[in-house]
Amino acid sequence: MRDFLPEDVRRRRYVIGVVTEVYERYGFEPLETPSVENLETLQGKYGEEGDRLIFKILKRGEGAQTGQADLALRYDLTVPLARVAAEYRGKLPKFFKRYQVQPVWRADRPQKGRFREFYQCDVDAIGSKSTAVEAELLAAAADVLSRLGFTDFTIRLNHRQLLSAMLETWHVPAEQHATVLVALDKLDKVGLDGVKGDLLAQGLPAGTVDAMTALYAACLLCCTPESVLDLIGEALPAAQSAIGELREILALSAVTSAAGTVRLDLFLARGLGYYTGAIFEIAVPDLAGSLGGGGRYDNLIGMFSGEDVPACGISLGLERMLVVMAERNMFPPSLVASAADVMVVQWFAAKTDLCLALATEFRAAGLRVELYPEAPTEDNQKGAIVKQFQYAQARGIPFAAVIGKPELAAGTVSVRTLATRQDDSRPRADVAAYLKTKI
Repeated sequence: MRDFLPEDVRRRRYVIGVVTEVYERYGFEPLETPSVENLETLQGKYGEEGDRLIFKILKRGEGAQTGQADLALRYDLTVPLARVAAEYRGKLPKFFKRYQVQPVWRADRPQKGRFREFYQCDVDAIGSKSTAVEAELLAAAADVLSRLGFTDFTIRLNHRQLLSAMLETWHVPAEQHATVLVALDKLDKVGLDGVKGDLLAQGLPAGTVDAMTALYAACLLCCTPESVLDLIGEALPAAQSAIGELREILALSAVTSAAGTVRLDLFLARGLGYYTGAIFEIAVPDLAGSLGGGGRYDNLIGMFSGEDVPACGISLGLERMLVVMAERNMFPPSLVASAADVMVVQWFAAKTDLCLALATEFRAAGLRVELYPEAPTEDNQKGAIVKQFQYAQARGIPFAAVIGKPELAAGTVSVRTLATRQDDSRPRADVAAYLKTKI
């Protein structure tokens, strides 16, 4: 959990602004939910590993002595959305499309790009089983990343029913499905040998582990996604429905802005337990972890409403995007500039009202203005004015506006370009427009 200084906040707002603009172009509407949920709302939705990372809140008041928890900090934005969709189903449109940019909390071990408090940028569509939903979500995510300047991202695509078919075909006990999927999901972190070691440590027969990894190795030799799916179909007859959906998603994505970025990844598993269909994750080179991910979760809303409602979503990790963008110098130069376009210098010892009025005129014209707060004293006017110019330069403010004795008499304002120390005198009525042409 961190503090954010002004430059950090400007960068965060910039990225969130791009995310919001893109999501709204796809017809998604904003939603916000509380930071705190009932513990029972969250538990049991993320798998055993996820449940361990929930920040629990102990009972308060009369129940404080019990040491029990009844509330928790929001773990993600998807489960709260499912609760909202169940609670307000009668007020929401048949196809509810929402985006949500808010913080979530996980009792995790902090590391590069991974924090206990972080923002997610979620976009979800509720009410349709059409694979057009997946295609649009992937396109929206691709648009966000492209707008931010990413050119080397990959959207990894798989299907939970395909994974289930693989586990059932090789007779993996049902009680081990969750832990095996978690192990498969770590392929990009620990490599194929690490995954094999983990699966063997879980007690899976060596023949089963070899069959899984052999299928993966064979798929790597295929030249096209279609040939990969053909190979999977031969090896896993029970996965035909999942394979058909993957073919549709790939075909639809080929005519969107996600074209060329989506690739099949047989070992992508996504650790969260509520996924039921297509799953996806966004990767860039040299990043431990992903920029985002998501999938279809057709049964989650039904846990709250008793009625199955199809749903699908994708989440972009704000913190991860910021880390990569900072390392690659991807932010516009204007974001590291000063918070002000011009500083109004206090020349007189007792005319702060004059300077404040000038600052007000500049702000009304749309300029960002800093007023130096301390007026000079009679016995140290020159030194105090020099310090004001030095302060403006140190702050990176490009211009300073001065009304001294000559300007006051002539009804003008002197504008100093601090980088060159060049002064230009303009009528007071025209100086704001002049500054806007210079900025």
